[in-house]
Amino acid sequence: MKDTDSTFIGHFPCPSCGSSDAYSEYSDGHGYCFACCKYFPPTDGAPKMESTKKEAKGLIPISELSFSALNARGINKDTCQKLKYYVGEYNGKPCQVACYYDLQGNLVGQKIRFPDKTFSVRGKIGNCLFGSQLWESGKKIVITEGEIDALTVSQLQGNQWPVVSIPNGAQAAKKAIEANLEYLSKFDQIILMFDMDEPGRKAVDECSKVLPAGKAYIANLPCKDPNECLMNGKSKDVISAIWNARLYRPDGIVAGTDLYEKCVTDIDDLKDSVEYPWVALQNKTKGARHGELYVFTSGSGMGKSTILRELEYYFGVRRGELCGIIALEESTRKTGLELMSIHLNRRLILDPEGTDEAGRKESFESTVGIGNFYLYDHFGSLDSSNLLSKLRYMIVSLGCKRIFLDHISIVVSGMDTDEDGGERKAIDKLMTNLRSLVEETQCTMFVVSHLKRPEKKGHEEGGHVSLSQLRGSGSIAQLADMVIGLERNQQGENPNVLTIRVLKNRFSGDTGVSGYLSYNPDTGRLVDIEAGSFEEEPEGKEFF
Repeated sequence: MKDTDSTFIGHFPCPSCGSSDAYSEYSDGHGYCFACCKYFPPTDGAPKMESTKKEAKGLIPISELSFSALNARGINKDTCQKLKYYVGEYNGKPCQVACYYDLQGNLVGQKIRFPDKTFSVRGKIGNCLFGSQLWESGKKIVITEGEIDALTVSQLQGNQWPVVSIPNGAQAAKKAIEANLEYLSKFDQIILMFDMDEPGRKAVDECSKVLPAGKAYIANLPCKDPNECLMNGKSKDVISAIWNARLYRPDGIVAGTDLYEKCVTDIDDLKDSVEYPWVALQNKTKGARHGELYVFTSGSGMGKSTILRELEYYFGVRRGELCGIIALEESTRKTGLELMSIHLNRRLILDPEGTDEAGRKESFESTVGIGNFYLYDHFGSLDSSNLLSKLRYMIVSLGCKRIFLDHISIVVSGMDTDEDGGERKAIDKLMTNLRSLVEETQCTMFVVSHLKRPEKKGHEEGGHVSLSQLRGSGSIAQLADMVIGLERNQQGENPNVLTIRVLKNRFSGDTGVSGYLSYNPDTGRLVDIEAGSFEEEPEGKEFF
């Protein structure tokens, strides 16, 4: 019997190279391995191996198909032969046929691709991985989004290393990966090389989360997919992407080795602190920095809003920075007039006729009208989600890097706090969101918070401020970078002297009394004074 008289029996593991499905055996005993290209002469006519494989019904007979180079895609014939990617006809139309095998090596389905890029499926592909019959285990396996990309990656690696493709594109990638977890777990590195578009990136994220911990790697390409890289002369980039694939880590987990630039070269932000307009506050705090949340707190009527307004003027006018202001206990008009008053050193609200229209116009154009202030026109409570959207708009869309919120308690008052611990929970949520916003946008946020009434000496009588007195929740102290308390004895000998007490200082740890400010009722200004000079009404020294 001649070789030409024999009939094909099936695919088997190669006795020479060990390939799981590349060895073809015929009825006279001769065989050929398409992996190692070795010919095995006929024996006595008895087949060497006994077929146990089952072939799905309704498939295009392999005998009607052939291997051919895919010139339009830069894929050679050997690669197609290796991965069982055929050409032929179906229903009288030319087509390409990708053969799918199950994990037992049975041919279970065919994906038929026509020139107009439409598809048809014969058999049951299910969640089988294209090319999986060739590889049982190994160091690395590359997973692509389509068969052509799998052919490309295989060819660029000399058809020697494991590569497979998901069957149904990015939308069904996770499902296919989940169905093949046992198989994929036999490889040390599972490299996801999906398309560099939005669906592909989303699929990478979804699949990375279900793969065994420490095995998922992500490859990035300069073009949309591996075949596009091949056709654009960037074959080396595909190989580099495999070897430089980064280990998937859940969001928020960063390797210490990745912090070199932040810790060694990019340190300008550590020096990027802005001095406060008062020596009393500057000495303890070492200035205000981007990406930090500052809380000012005191009893009622102690000067929290006043100190914030001085800072608004300082940053917006003196430093020329964009500022966002949400003052929920006053109208935008009052905020504007108070900023103008600082410029004039005269409280316009108390003495509106003390300055003529020309003077008011000049002060407006020098403060509120210079274009550095954005205010939220709202009086009263503001729900948390709406507040955050306003703040995000100010920061991201308008470019405000200094944010002033006066105050937290009134925001919470507009929320449902009837349940047990409602106010505490509401403040917890609000502070967490504010902290996240500050971290994300790297703005500087100044926030006013109220205190609980002390059991003994009241704050209006000069009682000391402590972190435990912050109203509503410990999250204010926990999430703030700095908490600054203001103390004033409104009934004492020096009712206009404010003690500045730093209650928390995450930057340097330096806390305690930092100094004293004097409030001038006529001008509405806060100025530095020296300790020990309270017997006589101190004149103070203007910073500006």
